Amino acid sequence: MNVIARTRVSILRPLVSVRMYSGEPGSGAGKGGGGGGAIREAGGTFGKMEAAREDEYFYKKQKEQLANLKGHLNKEIAFHQDQIKRHEDAIRRHKEQMSTMDSK
Repeated sequence: MNVIARTRVSILRPLVSVRMYSGEPGSGAGKGGGGGGAIREAGGTFGKMEAAREDEYFYKKQKEQLANLKGHLNKEIAFHQDQIKRHEDAIRRHKEQMSTMDSK
């Protein structure tokens, strides 16, 4: 796997993770083996508020990652467009050289 493919995989991996709750978010400790902290274990309003903050954090993180990925892809597109232009110029120069050789 090349560097670009690994970068894309590492960027996208957190985006596809799914969190499972054993009920309503923030309603107490789940079945996942960890409690998630004292506030989350206690449940109630503070647990729900903490779950909402956590969801907001991951939403913002995902949005940031998508923006970074989009910026990276735009840079790749610009790079390849530049490469295309350079190759087209080289092709044109070589054709001109061949036409001058044919005319002699």
